[in-house]
Amino acid sequence: QGRMALRGSLRAGRALLRCPGPPSRGLCSRVRAQGSRGGGGAGGEPPAFGFLFDVDGVLVRGSQPLPAARRAFQRLADGDGRLRVPVVFLTNAGNCLPSAKARELSQALELQVSPEQVILSHSPLQLFSQFHQRCMLVDGQGPVEENARNLGFKHVVTIEALRKAYPLLDMVDLSRRPKELFPNSSQNLAGVILFGEPVRWETSLQLITDVLLSNGNPGEELQDVPYPHLPILACNMDLLWMAEAKMPRLGHGTFLLCLESIYKKVTGRELKYEALIGKPSPVTYRYAQYLIQQQAEKQGWKAPIRHLYAVGDNPMSDIYGANLYNNYLKAAQQNQVQAGLKRSPQAASPQCCQSILVCTGVYRHNSDVPKKTAQTVFHGHRDFCFDPSLVEASYVVQDVDHAVQLAFKKENWS
Repeated sequence: QGRMALRGSLRAGRALLRCPGPPSRGLCSRVRAQGSRGGGGAGGEPPAFGFLFDVDGVLVRGSQPLPAARRAFQRLADGDGRLRVPVVFLTNAGNCLPSAKARELSQALELQVSPEQVILSHSPLQLFSQFHQRCMLVDGQGPVEENARNLGFKHVVTIEALRKAYPLLDMVDLSRRPKELFPNSSQNLAGVILFGEPVRWETSLQLITDVLLSNGNPGEELQDVPYPHLPILACNMDLLWMAEAKMPRLGHGTFLLCLESIYKKVTGRELKYEALIGKPSPVTYRYAQYLIQQQAEKQGWKAPIRHLYAVGDNPMSDIYGANLYNNYLKAAQQNQVQAGLKRSPQAASPQCCQSILVCTGVYRHNSDVPKKTAQTVFHGHRDFCFDPSLVEASYVVQDVDHAVQLAFKKENWS
């Protein structure tokens, strides 16, 4: 079972490779306030590289922007405040709408950011159209129902709605039990979407377990436990993330660990995922690559994007994901060479995705910048194997401003 979710994500990534673009309304709309027509390279040529920026721990800490982030984007923007290179903000956050995250980033960076530049942990769910017509239970924080509908899901039920429909299920905080009964849904649930960690873990853990054990009908008596269980789509596997606190906070990966442990303890079987998306899933990076290329095309930059620079603070999500995608790019190039295929320069995929680890978030250093960053404790999800080389960053720098300077130097960009 160990790699099923990763294979599901890769299948979606291959589907995206075959298509001109994901089925997203407005995704190909005009990218606003993006770079100048002129280049900044040694000869004034257009950019042949792009940036994938993590947000928490790289650009902001909680609601506070990091000073290095504003310095970095002063370098990236021209005199009119337009970005000179394509940029995507790649975050495992999922408790808001892309438009809201774009507004937050615009304020933090003092630069106009459009929703088309933002990839949340759940954004690639647009690709999973085979589930869009099913009745899905959705869990997380923020506008989960609106997010689900914007991603293409037509029939969704929230944990709160399920709790009200079946008031006998939630037994931890009896003061929250509804005073009136709501009508039960006549349509069984057909799957579960986990957007991110919920506010009340005990309620979500109980009700999700009920749905899985009852095959989508938690009002029935427990009989034979179905296996395989209903499909689960999980976004954001981060065990830890960085906010204003001095120590990292528990993330959605911790919630998934709890759910997996409960399910196995109750049934004796492994919880399985239809797909795991968000960083470090390759499909998320393929989606980011698509947006980078779209930005370059909208600006009329003729040079193909050859290099991606993924800047993050979490070795297990940002660095692992970038390195895993770099391996994917190398394998695709090798397969293309072996098959004797020729593609036009404009259609060529990036040659590499280089990982840059900053020391302003989850990863910290106490002395000189280390050469080795491999972890001795594996903080990744159980369905992703631990390979020390995948958590070894291509470069380790102090902050995001140094990361931008490093990329500019490598690209001979000024």
